Amino acid sequence: MSQYKALIQWNKKPTETFIDRQYSRVHQWQFSTGTCIEASSSPTIVPLPYSQADNIDPEEAFVAALSSCHMLFFLDLAAQQKLVVNSYVDNACGTLALDTRGKKAMTYVLLAPSIAWGDNTIVSKQLEMQLHHQAHDLCFIANSVLTQVEIKPIC
Repeated sequence: MSQYKALIQWNKKPTETFIDRQYSRVHQWQFSTGTCIEASSSPTIVPLPYSQADNIDPEEAFVAALSSCHMLFFLDLAAQQKLVVNSYVDNACGTLALDTRGKKAMTYVLLAPSIAWGDNTIVSKQLEMQLHHQAHDLCFIANSVLTQVEIKPIC
């Protein structure tokens, strides 16, 4: 069993009263590697100037985590079968909507990967889809959420 940690830190600015809900949502995510990411609520959720459009928001991070986890398993499965992948690009998109309980949730994530195979690597669309199916089944993040995740590779 493994554990993963992140330090999430936010501080109220001295000029903010807080209880009026007019406070900055800018915060930091710090990881065990020392990497620090500037984060914020999305401006679509909390309007400017109380959010920061240039920062990563939790919803984007959720989509990125699903896509990244899927990709890492896909690449490993391809390598196990001696299939060379030159590049993997996923233009993933998540949808925040009301779920069946009437609560806002990330209800749908579309992974749209485009794979460039090695020059001497011939892969049928059927095999590519099989690798995506296996990767989805193995993905720790996908196995941890209720969100519908669909994979539609770009040909």
